[in-house]
Amino acid sequence: MAEAARAIGIDVGTSGVRAVAVDAAGRPVGRGAMATDSPGLDPRDPEMWWLATVAALRRLAAEAELSRVGAVAVDGTSGTVLVTDAAGRPVGTALMYNDPCPDDAVVARIDAVAPPGSAARGRSSALARALVLLRRPGAVRVLHQADWIAGCLSGRFDVTDENNALKTGYDPVARRWPDWISALGIDPAALPRAVAPGTPTGPVDAATVALGLPAGALVVAGTTDGCASFLATGADTVGDAVTALGSTLVIKLLSDRPVDSPRHGVYSHRMGDRWLVGGASNSGGAVIAQLFGRDRLPDLTAALRPDRPTGLSYYPLPRPGERFPVSDPDLAPVLEPRPDDDALFFQGVLEGIAGIEGRAYRLLAELGAPAATSLRSVGGGAGNAGWTEIRRRQLGVPFLPALSEDAAEGTARLALAGLGAS
Repeated sequence: MAEAARAIGIDVGTSGVRAVAVDAAGRPVGRGAMATDSPGLDPRDPEMWWLATVAALRRLAAEAELSRVGAVAVDGTSGTVLVTDAAGRPVGTALMYNDPCPDDAVVARIDAVAPPGSAARGRSSALARALVLLRRPGAVRVLHQADWIAGCLSGRFDVTDENNALKTGYDPVARRWPDWISALGIDPAALPRAVAPGTPTGPVDAATVALGLPAGALVVAGTTDGCASFLATGADTVGDAVTALGSTLVIKLLSDRPVDSPRHGVYSHRMGDRWLVGGASNSGGAVIAQLFGRDRLPDLTAALRPDRPTGLSYYPLPRPGERFPVSDPDLAPVLEPRPDDDALFFQGVLEGIAGIEGRAYRLLAELGAPAATSLRSVGGGAGNAGWTEIRRRQLGVPFLPALSEDAAEGTARLALAGLGAS
């Protein structure tokens, strides 16, 4: 007999949608997933995100009893934005978290009015993407990926959370949309109301009830995928760090103060009275898959020799452009010289990504964040023992086990907390 669930977390990631149900104590009681990285699927298509979410929830319902679910929350990729009409229908496809703004004039307009510490500055700005998208006929509101999926669950498309809103210009210290945004010509009504992660925003709608959730279940404001991954690990002390080794490399460090440096791609998400400081590199699993293919990874991993560094000095990127710890939309990948031995090349690439990770944590400390005192790892790369040893040697801090490696589980706990607050 399936166990009863109390809350659900939905993670809309770069390669698929995952849903996790937890009981009243926060223990997972069921999972459902749907891949979205198959050929022919457009990662920028919001309707595809929703269809994958529906499929993941249906698979979850086969594993867990959902009749007593009290809350559901959604996390999505940080900086992915779309625009909708007045009814919440998408107007065209989204611009993704790693799409540089295609209009340099828009970036310049934002940089002219945004304060130096704003995460909305630069070509990787979600606000810059939003301004470009708002030019589309019929576009009336800006939403983030997680907002729109949450809207599909509740029927309301006018609310966001403070974490997803950060790169769109939201001020997490003052906890409001700043006045300087109006100088860009954006109608204030185009921006969703921002609330703290874990805030109940309304009940699920009839379409969601048809997926197996009870009519009284609440939709709770979610967060970004990186923040959700952090919450899942159990890290909760200032100095605790979490690296997400997914398609990209996401760095998060729990701090007692915000640290922001857009020129380095560093920003801070508010989590109560503390802050998650960090950034996201374009390096990571995507470039590994691009270079080697997924089928060869087990054999290449078996050949790793962490105690014998290759001496190769790479900066692995899937294509030109980097966000953090260097913010440069034109930064070229460095993958030469390439040895004839693919196993040696593979280890060199992993060492290069570990080097980016180490550089990122050193940069945060230089900018005023606390030094990392422990590190937990999540994402597909976290299970690679050879890569873990390479990283351990480069980073020089204690590696601790993560309570969970599933961002959806962190979001489920956020939903559970929101249910308690309600």
